[in-house]
Amino acid sequence: MRPRFIVLCSVVVLAASPIVQHAAELRAPRLHTDIEFANVQGVSLTLDAFVPEGPGPFPTCVLVHGGGFTKGDKQTYVKPLFEPLSKAGFAWFTINYRLAPQHRWPACAEDVETAIRWVKTHASEYQVDVTRIALIGESAGGHLVSYVGARSQNDTRVAAVVPFYAPHDLEFRVRRSNELSPSVKALLGLPELNDEAWQRLRQASASSYVHPGMPPYLLIHGDQDETVPYELSRVFQQQMRAVDNKCDLLTVPGGGHGMGGWDKLNSDYRAKLVEWLKAALAEPMQ
Repeated sequence: MRPRFIVLCSVVVLAASPIVQHAAELRAPRLHTDIEFANVQGVSLTLDAFVPEGPGPFPTCVLVHGGGFTKGDKQTYVKPLFEPLSKAGFAWFTINYRLAPQHRWPACAEDVETAIRWVKTHASEYQVDVTRIALIGESAGGHLVSYVGARSQNDTRVAAVVPFYAPHDLEFRVRRSNELSPSVKALLGLPELNDEAWQRLRQASASSYVHPGMPPYLLIHGDQDETVPYELSRVFQQQMRAVDNKCDLLTVPGGGHGMGGWDKLNSDYRAKLVEWLKAALAEPMQ
């Protein structure tokens, strides 16, 4: 009986040891909130991070909210994506960025780039696979991820980009309406349409930087969007494919602007997003 008692005690002690507790913590899903990833001239930028169950490293998504560049935060607009990404085994980070008009372009884009660098720097802490990072944004956030994906360098390079109902081309949008929207005025500080305004609209557009060798894109857009015309995604897809970049377009029939109303349409966009991400991130980025 004594040998059995010794073994049992050893198991109890081992189970209570810090090493085993730490291993258990690594296996359990965790949500970390309000982590500062940058402080820009006194403006604290924070993110929330979800780490799935298991040892990792995990394919990872960086989420960028919308709000017309002037409002919103890391817990608004992109929230419908949290649960499906968590259940599918992705780590994810949802971020804040500086808003207009207090902070003009390109502050918000720079903050997205800073967040990508931070996630890569802290990869071991959050079990991130740095070769399998996807950048996802909606509306204004979709524009930001499209722009950052097109202009990415080695330290901001990602394996995939998913813009939801993103304008992509600010000049195209303004020419169609022949006026500056309040959000674009706030973002760029443009009082009127003139030669300088057209130049700045082009400079702030993802479409101006499309080139061969970009990461694969999945564009998601409702075909009844009255805020950001669906046509902008179709045109951007054509532009990407013209230089042999992979660019898929997931259309939500009857979908307006914002994924919040898509559930009433019985849309399966979440399942298709997860399926596309798993395929796009199946192989490590070279």
